[in-house]
Amino acid sequence: MEPLLQVKNFTAGFLTDNGILKAVDNISFSLGRGETVCIVGESGSGKSVTSLSLLRLLEYENGKVLDGEIIFDGKNLLECKKEELLRIRGKEIAMIFQEPMTALNPVFTIGRQITEAILLHTDCSKAEAAERAKELLTLVGISDPDMRLKQYPHELSGGMRQRVMIAMALACNPKLLIADEPTTALDMTIQVQILSLLKEIKEKLNMGIVLITHDISVAAEMADQIVVMYAGKVMEAGSALEILTEPRHPYTIGLLASVPTASTDKTKRLKSIGGSIPSLFEMPKGCRFHTRCPFRTERCMREEPPFHTAGQRRIACWHWDKIQKETGSETAAAAKAILRMAPAGAGKPEENAALPLVEVKNLKKYFPVKKGLFKSSSAFVRAVDDVSFSIREGETFGLVGESGSGKSTLGRTILKLHEPTAGEIFFQGKNLSEQKGKALRRIRKDMQLIFQDPFGSLNPRLTVGEIIAEMFRIHQAAEKREIDAEVCRLLEMVGIDPNRRHLYPHEFSGGQRQRIGIARAIALNPKFIVADEAVSALDVSVQAQILNLLKDLQEKMGLTYLFIAHGLNVVRYISDRVGVMYLGSLVEIAETEELFSHPAHPYTKALISANLEPDPRKKSSPIILKGEIPSPSDPPKGCKFHTRCPFATEKCKREAPEFKQLAAGHSVACHYPLSS
Repeated sequence: MEPLLQVKNFTAGFLTDNGILKAVDNISFSLGRGETVCIVGESGSGKSVTSLSLLRLLEYENGKVLDGEIIFDGKNLLECKKEELLRIRGKEIAMIFQEPMTALNPVFTIGRQITEAILLHTDCSKAEAAERAKELLTLVGISDPDMRLKQYPHELSGGMRQRVMIAMALACNPKLLIADEPTTALDMTIQVQILSLLKEIKEKLNMGIVLITHDISVAAEMADQIVVMYAGKVMEAGSALEILTEPRHPYTIGLLASVPTASTDKTKRLKSIGGSIPSLFEMPKGCRFHTRCPFRTERCMREEPPFHTAGQRRIACWHWDKIQKETGSETAAAAKAILRMAPAGAGKPEENAALPLVEVKNLKKYFPVKKGLFKSSSAFVRAVDDVSFSIREGETFGLVGESGSGKSTLGRTILKLHEPTAGEIFFQGKNLSEQKGKALRRIRKDMQLIFQDPFGSLNPRLTVGEIIAEMFRIHQAAEKREIDAEVCRLLEMVGIDPNRRHLYPHEFSGGQRQRIGIARAIALNPKFIVADEAVSALDVSVQAQILNLLKDLQEKMGLTYLFIAHGLNVVRYISDRVGVMYLGSLVEIAETEELFSHPAHPYTKALISANLEPDPRKKSSPIILKGEIPSPSDPPKGCKFHTRCPFATEKCKREAPEFKQLAAGHSVACHYPLSS
């Protein structure tokens, strides 16, 4: 049977003042009906450019197709006229964009945006289109569709907006769905629901899916085939089972080895690929991966490798057979050969059990709900609602939970970036609510924050050297020469060339900007750092480098972390203890391995069940939580989780459970703990 989609020797680039820069260079792959192809690789590999090219949307972004063919259902899309493309887009080929808030029009209701595609491509009446829109919202798991159709994008949560995007894409039952990072910013619970939905619809419509992702675990869950891209080239392509269990290209091996899993040894640093992906302006000759590859030879530096075929797999590497002989068939063995195995950690500072470094008692942070531009109602958003816990010196306390659970607000309130509504925060035994003026300013030197978005948190008008130097100018008097020397030392400590301190944030990659943010956070030798989703948006290879850096700095400087994240394998790897938040409250705290092995709260168990592994032989069996997280301005009475809990009783609806200790170091807020 003829494939649904064939991409043949496709090349595309961007028009610049210096000529055309090739972003995608001579790539080929095919997709059958009812199949899923995942395109994986680091940022800058050409994944999104490929997805935009399939619908010829690249032409709207100063892009240009240079060569090749894109055959869809027997037609070469590159030869189609504009009118024919308009008919195909949305009807036969649909796309889910990475950021739904940007892709959805803020001035039109959800109903208007969904029915627009239906009315454009079918002969439906407005009433029939509205009915179809309701069916689509129900299909993607959105309750009360009549109300949602009247709402605007900003009135929906991130997970609901992504579901709306999927509903719009499915409006006309397309033959091909292109999904560009559809789950990147979503919680684990929402992610598994979206992936399950895509698989279900694919089977129902016999639809082909091209899924763009940098999350290897998502690829393992979804893919029939995998295409590994690097710097605009395909490095390796084949079946998901082959690629993910027996990788042959050094780059694929490096990507897989960078992913923390449930079995990753916490006493060792994560393996990572050294260096970074090359710029389109400075593309190396020969094999594009040779600058980061330990197997490189003179030939790799001079000549670009052709594709070698091994069964159904294609590998662009001169030494793939040598790598196979040296590494064997297991990914772990391959990783040992290609990546440096880091020694076990030197251990953490001895814990001071008598006096925690940070202690929070009955902490609350409420935000008033605005009625108008200047008026507030009597309602409050209970972002943090009666939270108590402590963090020992030298440990990493992980904090997990869905978006809207209050994790970031809790971290910022501890740092006094938000003024607490009630409760107490102790740092080194001092009550921060009693510290004012200079006394509080002195304490702030020891409490720092690493932001989720390093680009948004770095001043674009200052050089990175000036950004870090600003910390010293604010908190201590020093000579300019001394400050400059300290800036160079800090940049070197986080792996940035000090000679680049005169450059601006936009001249660095995402991983490098995160390192600069870390350098700023540690500039004043703090004792406590809140890392707020510090690795969530990073590629797996860069994520591994940053996690290793955080561990190294902890050992060198005796740092204590509050590590906020939604990636459970990352939290499991870096944390000593983990707290689980739901709707502003802590529902469980335990030592990391105890929590993951014996979750006591139904919510914790659901989160862990939604965790994906980068191995297609280990398919997930998630516990699907019904409904959305309730509004923090009107939380349910009794146990806040009872509206979504499969074990809820009348008692759960009436009485809030006490946060009680199950065993040493393991506490839970549940009337019926799972482990009891």
